[in-house]
Amino acid sequence: MSPFEGSKPSPAPAPTRAARRRFRARLQHAPQVLRALVRIDELWLLTLAAWVGACAGVMVFLMTAAAQLMHQVLFSLPSGAHLSAMPGLPPWRSLIVLPLGGLAVGLFGLVVGRFRPRRAIDAIEANALYGGRMSLNDSLIVVAQTILSNGVGASIGLEAGYAQIGAGLASRFGRAFQLRRNDLRLLVGCGAAGAIASAFDAPLTGTFYGFELVIGTYTLGTFAPVAASSLVAVAVLHTMGHAPFELHLTMPPLRSEDYAPILGTGLLCALVGIALMRGVTLIEDLFRRSGIRPWLRPALGGLVVGAMALASPAVLSSGHGAIETLIRAPMPLRWLALLVVMKAVGSAVSIGSGFRGGLFFASLVLGALVGKFAGGTLALVSTHYAVPIVIMSVVGMNSLAVAIIGGPLTMGFLALESTGSLPLTMAVLGASVVSAVTVRRTFGYSFATWRFHLRGEGIRSAVDVGWMRNLTVGRLMRHGARSVPADMTIATFRHDFPLGSTQRVVALDADGAYAGIVLVAEAHAEADAEHRLTDILHHRDTVLLAEMTVKDAMAKFEDAEADALVVVDDLESRRVVGLLAEYYALRRYAEELERRRRELAGE
Repeated sequence: MSPFEGSKPSPAPAPTRAARRRFRARLQHAPQVLRALVRIDELWLLTLAAWVGACAGVMVFLMTAAAQLMHQVLFSLPSGAHLSAMPGLPPWRSLIVLPLGGLAVGLFGLVVGRFRPRRAIDAIEANALYGGRMSLNDSLIVVAQTILSNGVGASIGLEAGYAQIGAGLASRFGRAFQLRRNDLRLLVGCGAAGAIASAFDAPLTGTFYGFELVIGTYTLGTFAPVAASSLVAVAVLHTMGHAPFELHLTMPPLRSEDYAPILGTGLLCALVGIALMRGVTLIEDLFRRSGIRPWLRPALGGLVVGAMALASPAVLSSGHGAIETLIRAPMPLRWLALLVVMKAVGSAVSIGSGFRGGLFFASLVLGALVGKFAGGTLALVSTHYAVPIVIMSVVGMNSLAVAIIGGPLTMGFLALESTGSLPLTMAVLGASVVSAVTVRRTFGYSFATWRFHLRGEGIRSAVDVGWMRNLTVGRLMRHGARSVPADMTIATFRHDFPLGSTQRVVALDADGAYAGIVLVAEAHAEADAEHRLTDILHHRDTVLLAEMTVKDAMAKFEDAEADALVVVDDLESRRVVGLLAEYYALRRYAEELERRRRELAGE
């Protein structure tokens, strides 16, 4: 027997203190390594976009399940039934659940307003003004308000909450990885795209939603991350359940004579969309003027919507559960017209009174009703030019959504992915173009950008204009401008400032406030050297403020026909803090424009 047989192996030596320190250092250094990889390699950015899409898909599933659970509990629905698809509801539920739910929404908003008084920033505003920076906490509050509003039956959809949480998570991850401004904006678009793709079970729809509405531009280099986010989000949702929006329709063939009524339907939907956006603003204004406290307004709005639900539950919630039934079921034109009015009023009252949500899903239902009404009316006028009702419904559904949210390509791909009909998709694109052009020419805004306009923000899309606001006069100006008393004689000035010493000097009054600008060449050309500088001062009343943007400064230069202007601390004290030359502002503005162009081109 070997002396070594049966002996126990000697224990491994314990790790030394130096080895433990090296291990901790690697762990601490790992996040920095990951951040560096994401910043320098697009494959890692693609991986991060896919992760964002997965998170967005999970959040869409959870939000949908939470709202559906509230519908089942509050309205006593059978399992799997949709609130808007119910043939009828007990009157007491409509007249009690919606007002009490509105009161809960109002009180929740009151509590949130005291602890977080700032307004939540959505994905479009974040990408347009703040380089993609969003608050995740604010996004979670918006999600809670949206679920509560939709869960009690308000006539709005969950898609605003979907896009908000998808973009909010993306912004949080992007800031954790310290992404550059352009990459962070792209990732925010990926989050919103993944949320919408999973909500509609339509990856192409989600992808172009991200490009058209959240990123604002499309480039070949940005396609892969956005598409990856959408595809992963849809795959994740499929593993957990089914999409909130499903449409199973068989499309009849299109004839050449069908295109004229289809384009006319696009025009009609544009007018309805404008009326709806105006209606939301009108109702908000009426509530403000009424003197009703803000936290009580949703309760009153819920009572109005609940009263309309006595006629048809189709006006409740987003309505996507009833959309296929509404398209297929035969209905008299009068009832269709009444449903259009009730759904439009219900959505406008819900948002105008203070419920939180979006109009994407609601616009699809409303558009399907408008298209069906147009098709039915056309069938009464002429049987030869009558278009199948199902085609007119799908065209109206997408055209009205374009009028409300924008994005013709987004809605074109939704038609393709929902119906699988390429000829119908081409017809939808034509009607969507008519709708988009009509809204742009007569109204000028989508619903999201219209809300920005009402708040005083001049945002027309998610294209990045925030850099222009960061390029302020305070950052561009030259500090320490040379100054002289305004009552100095020209002779003394010539002695102190010979030709070639400088171009211009700032003149100050007896209190040290700005009085005007002296041009050195003009002072030396003055015939009477005993005159005071007050006789040759320029731009006495034209000044810049440090917080002005370069765009505002350029307008001042143009109005004053000045080569340089003084920057003061405020308009009352007029204390000089710097000087800005027009040529330098133009050069910096041009450099930033070129930089943005190169980013968009992927150079």
